[in-house]
Amino acid sequence: MSTSIRRTPVTPLLGLAAAAALALTACVPGEGSTGDSSDSAASSDTSDTGSDSAAAGTEWSDDTLALDWATYNPLSLVIKEEGLLQEIVGDGVEITWVQSAGSNKANEALRAGAIDVGSTAGSAALLARANGTPIHTVAVYSQPEWSALVVPADSDITSVADLAGRSVAATIGTDPYFFLLQALDEAGVSADDITLQNLQHADGRIALENGSVDAWAGLDPIMAASQEGTGTELIYRNIDFNTYGFLNATEAFLAESPDLAQAVVDAYAQAQQWAAENPEEVITLLAEAAQIDPAIAERVIADRTNLAVDLAPGAEQQAVLEVVAPILVSNGDVASQESVDEALATLFDPTFAEAAQ
Repeated sequence: MSTSIRRTPVTPLLGLAAAAALALTACVPGEGSTGDSSDSAASSDTSDTGSDSAAAGTEWSDDTLALDWATYNPLSLVIKEEGLLQEIVGDGVEITWVQSAGSNKANEALRAGAIDVGSTAGSAALLARANGTPIHTVAVYSQPEWSALVVPADSDITSVADLAGRSVAATIGTDPYFFLLQALDEAGVSADDITLQNLQHADGRIALENGSVDAWAGLDPIMAASQEGTGTELIYRNIDFNTYGFLNATEAFLAESPDLAQAVVDAYAQAQQWAAENPEEVITLLAEAAQIDPAIAERVIADRTNLAVDLAPGAEQQAVLEVVAPILVSNGDVASQESVDEALATLFDPTFAEAAQ
């Protein structure tokens, strides 16, 4: 497979305050956790941030709503900590927040019915639907440069080609994994030429730093923390090998509670504007949630995350996933090209983002 490289710059969040008005008038507009990396899909808590203002007297289709938050999804931190969704639904809906440690864990929670709405990388959403998980992407929450290839500071690995014959950690089914596969393909290295260690993101960092693997397909903010803490180095970056941040909902939830689905996407639209107007607060929220130094959080948010994206999934995301789709088949992650083509044709549901307020 050959891939064309498009070098699209990430717009720093710190320069987005002027975009807030545009985001509002258009009604629209980094996966992983430094915490527990166990095999459980997530940890959860129930929000008690109530409000009787916006939704007083509103009758909703259900009285419970479960969605995830993740350090790779900064807008989820804004919505959770600022109580934006609770303000929309009021006291009549109990919101349960579930932490996702990575796209694979968010997909596990969606499949298990533990959450109604979850945040993943675009590649992971496509993989899940192609393998039978009944989800639709209802919004795009970021264009991140959240993945890169990482080596220790004293490594003799200086290029992707040098990975041949080496051990590399990555979390299968997540953007760093697909980033790795695309980088190998571009360099003319077969995936069979490396030894892949399937580790959750935080464990991949540990394995790299203790010498258990030679390289790691990293994920922010864990990757930025590793750079700052131990001097690890990024040997390959390419924003176009990072798929967008996708907000996904189960088909059952969308059919049974379209009003609550709209409330969630509305909260994301509000969070997007809030983030543009309060960039320093977003950095603080990430630093606290990921338990990292604010300087590391600033590197992630200001340099590697574009939150001023059109919320509605569409042609730009389609184009990125068309590059990833054949990789899923050739690497055996999806059984057939027909399956991935059908998934790509039916994954997006932009109606909620198009109606967002």
